[in-house]
This record gives sequence, C-alpha cells and structure tokens, in this order.
Amino acid sequence: MFKMQDINWEQLLTNAGVIVLKLIAITIVFLLVRAIGKKVIERSFEKMSERENATRGRMLTLKSLTVNVFSYVLIFIFVVMLLEAVNIHATALLAGAGVVGLAIGFGAQGLVSDVVTGFFLLLEKQLDVDDYVTTGSFSGIVESVGLRTTQIRGFDGTLHYVPNREITSLSNHSRGNMRALIDIGISYDDDIDKAISVLEKVCERVAATNENIVEGPNVIGVQGLGASDVVLRVVGKAKNGEQWGIERQLRKEFKEAFDANGIDIPFPHQVNIDKKQPEDVKQPQHA
Repeated sequence: MFKMQDINWEQLLTNAGVIVLKLIAITIVFLLVRAIGKKVIERSFEKMSERENATRGRMLTLKSLTVNVFSYVLIFIFVVMLLEAVNIHATALLAGAGVVGLAIGFGAQGLVSDVVTGFFLLLEKQLDVDDYVTTGSFSGIVESVGLRTTQIRGFDGTLHYVPNREITSLSNHSRGNMRALIDIGISYDDDIDKAISVLEKVCERVAATNENIVEGPNVIGVQGLGASDVVLRVVGKAKNGEQWGIERQLRKEFKEAFDANGIDIPFPHQVNIDKKQPEDVKQPQHA
C-alpha cells in the first residue's frame, strides 16, 4: 500500500528545482540568442546593401524573410529543449508527429500553396517592400512579404493581410517611370490654338524647374468634345511615385495661366426661372 511517508520529498524537491533551473536557463538562452541573431541579421543586410546593387525594398523584403525563418527554427529548437528538460523524449514525439503531420497535410493544402506561391513571388522578384501594387481588390504599399501572407497598406491606412495563394495576378506600379496625364477643358468660344500655346509654355516652365519630370510634358491636342467643353490632353513621364504631385502642380499652373489669358474653364451652371403668378382676373359686376 502506498504511503505518503514513503515519498522522498527531498529528492523530489531537488529534481523539481533542477528542472525549473533548466527551464529558466533555456528561456534566458533563447531570448539572448533571438536578440543577438536579429541584430546580426540586420547588420549583415546593412553591409550587404552597401556592397550589392540592390534596392532598399528588396533588402527589406529579404531581411524580413530571413528573420521569420530564423525565428521559426529557433522556436522549434526551444520547444525541443524544453521537452528534453522535463524528461520527455522529443524523438518519439517527432516520429509520431510525422505520421500525424502527413494526415494533417492533406487538409492543409492551402498553407502549402501559400508557401509555394510566396517562394516564387520572392524568387521572381515580383514585388518588394515599399512597392505600390494592385492585386485583386487590394491596392497600396507593400509593408511585408512572407512565405504565407503579404501585408499591403491601403491608402486609407488599412492593413490588408493577403494570403499568397490569392495573389493570382499582380500589378506592380513601382517598376520604371510613370505617366502623368491631365485632361483640361476649355469653352467652345475660346481659341483652341491659343489655349494649346498657353499650355505648352506652362509645360516648358514646369519641366525646367521640376527635377521629377523625366519626359515632357507635351500637349497632345484635342482629346474630346464634351457637352460644354473642348478637352485638351497633356501627357508626360515622371519618376516613380511622383506622378501625382506633378499632375497637381500642372493643374494649378494651367488654371492660373488660363485666368491670366482670359481662357474660361467651363463649369456646370444652374438657371432658376421665376414664373410670376398671373393677377387675379376681376369678375365684371352686374347692376
């Protein structure tokens, strides 16, 4: 019959204390190695970016991926060491987990697809951190590229987590120069040739002062005939990401130049007609 006095409490407490000390030591080592490893990775990529001819976004992408892989491997080693510290043989568990993992793998095809797609996204350099991209219904700046998900920050501030397997088509707006396009309307009563001449002078002045303009801008000519205006189109090429600023500047300069030269930009008018009520007809009075 089991009796409480048969328990060697001193030995039990000693063993428990040793296990606790092992767990604390393993945790401290894990935290130190993780912190040092991240520092080493960051410094390595800083030196690599100075030597290699690679974009900042590409380096950030590879650094983020390396940190993720390092963290996963370190966590796996940490868990195995914890199990060994409490006298649980991880080898047998891993063998059993392999069989269970095979069964689970058939139900985790989406995860495998995410990893494979993410690998090819990185291998083919389809996108990098800080790129402006559009995929599916999401459009914004890439903040992180991982093997499972890609994080895209929308222009309204929303952070979208997109599984890599859903990136079936991708438009990268950050590769090469971008087009700046402005359509501006003038009145049918204005001289078209005069308006084009005014626009050309503004384009020459802006191109000489704005270093973000790569080509043009040039006045293409009459783009369309609207209900109340003649639409003129101006097209140029700008450095990547600067096209919106150039378009805003050109619109402002065009408006000021048109005002100075007496050229009207049509806008909707509303006419109110006030119909006067007919006076009451006096009925003839009979004597």
